[in-house]
Amino acid sequence: MKLRVEVWRQADPTDRGHFETHEVDGLEPHLSVLEMLDALNEQLIDSGREPVAFESDCREGICGACGVTVDGQVHGPEDNLPSCHQRLINLDDGASVRIEPLRSAGFPVVRDLIVDRSGLDDLIRAGGYVSINAGTAPDADSLPVGEQQAEKALDFAACIGCGACVAACPNGSAHLFTGAKLAHLSMLPMASTERQRRAHSMVRAAEELFGPCSYYGECARACPAEINLNAIAAFNHERMLAGLKRRL
Repeated sequence: MKLRVEVWRQADPTDRGHFETHEVDGLEPHLSVLEMLDALNEQLIDSGREPVAFESDCREGICGACGVTVDGQVHGPEDNLPSCHQRLINLDDGASVRIEPLRSAGFPVVRDLIVDRSGLDDLIRAGGYVSINAGTAPDADSLPVGEQQAEKALDFAACIGCGACVAACPNGSAHLFTGAKLAHLSMLPMASTERQRRAHSMVRAAEELFGPCSYYGECARACPAEINLNAIAAFNHERMLAGLKRRL
């Protein structure tokens, strides 16, 4: 299988960047987008050229580091799959494929396909944690949580923080990511004590660092963890509750 790969090259954040075209041969349809980039880099290194910089770690759909844009689609053509699970079987032999970074004002390009997603870390620092001093936490079974509630919380906690929701959103909104964190923690007893403060801080950070939500729904289609739009409803719910309690 042979592909014509147009890949984004950008030396640093101040560089304007450009697309570079290469022919990559000897590919198999079962290979992932990342394995195609591996093959391209081997080709570049063999010819004495600089390889394409991109991020990856587990390549099992767990870490969320691998996000790129494939032919204008975040992660790739298949919904709810990370880039490391997007296969070349969706492409015809001899086809062209364009690979570029996640595109969002909230994710400035660092180099080539690597973007700075530290804005998501800022959201977590704003309130996506539970403040319990080490050694003071109660035993796990001392605060019972119903099975349905626990499962629902785990569904929201499945978010891997890849940033696909932000890049897929026309507004660059992080409401799906933030809402998933708020919903997950609001359902757990130990975390609920900080619920109002968490909601106020995380909502403010989301609105300062990222764009507004216009309910396009592109975020849910791109999310590898299949977080649905209920997370955005949770974002608005937690914001409303925090606002009401601050007024009382």
